[in-house]
Amino acid sequence: MTRKKILAAGLLMILAPSQSFACACGCGVFGVGTFALVANGEGANVFVEYNFMDQNRNWSGTKSAQASANDDVEIKSQFVTLGGQTMFANGWGVMAEVPLVNRTFKTDSGAGIDTFENTALGDIRLMGVYSGFSEDMATGMIFGVKLPTGDFHHAGFDRDTAIGSGSTDLLFGLNHVGELPSDFGWYGQIMWDKPVVSQGGYTPGTEVNGALGIYYGGISLGGATIKPMLQVIASNRTRDGGAEADPDNSGYSRILLSPGIEVAYGNWRLYGDVEFPAYQDVNGNQLAAHQLFKFVASYSLDS
Repeated sequence: MTRKKILAAGLLMILAPSQSFACACGCGVFGVGTFALVANGEGANVFVEYNFMDQNRNWSGTKSAQASANDDVEIKSQFVTLGGQTMFANGWGVMAEVPLVNRTFKTDSGAGIDTFENTALGDIRLMGVYSGFSEDMATGMIFGVKLPTGDFHHAGFDRDTAIGSGSTDLLFGLNHVGELPSDFGWYGQIMWDKPVVSQGGYTPGTEVNGALGIYYGGISLGGATIKPMLQVIASNRTRDGGAEADPDNSGYSRILLSPGIEVAYGNWRLYGDVEFPAYQDVNGNQLAAHQLFKFVASYSLDS
């Protein structure tokens, strides 16, 4: 199998929006740009993904705003996602993700800062993929559903800061992988997340995340293949809706710059990146993070 086929098969799987858990300024961005879950054509692998972000500065429009304009002070989130994926010979594949989330939420009640913490199951995702549009498997799609398994009843958390969204979402994405001269390559991804069934008076906004990246695959060291990369990630989320929503202070557009690296050794692949906001335009006042962190370790079950 050519390198393009291997990369395309993997990118089909990683388009799933791993961390789109009702996060006040959006966590679905974690689901694009991941480069480590590369399946070797047919076969299966398992993976664990860790994400972290600390939303601790108030943002309004396109600039930082006074903290006093927002009762929320901080949302610190850690995500650990366990997953597995299988690709079949006919270009079809399946994938499942089960997230566990720890979140600390600080808000100003008027009588002081209240702190709430919750660790709970997040929203599980089940997806199918197809890469058979062309012989080289360079283009593919992913489709599936996000289930309302995450906790959205924990005391002290608003609906837009709770671990679970309470909604059932349809997921659809496309990707393409291309080759460039001198061991360089590029890839593009886009993922659409549309809530279709909601509960408890809250419907999260529709979210679209996309990534465009370039990588260099010509570094070998001690049996390992190292791929440094640079990507641009764009996100858009519409305003939340429903009686329990805060539409005036939800919804955004943003662009992030993200350097990353993948290390492949034997059946193991390790991936990490840091995502820095380069442009943010949010509705009302929302908490934003200085940077977002991602790490993925995957293991191929095929010898």
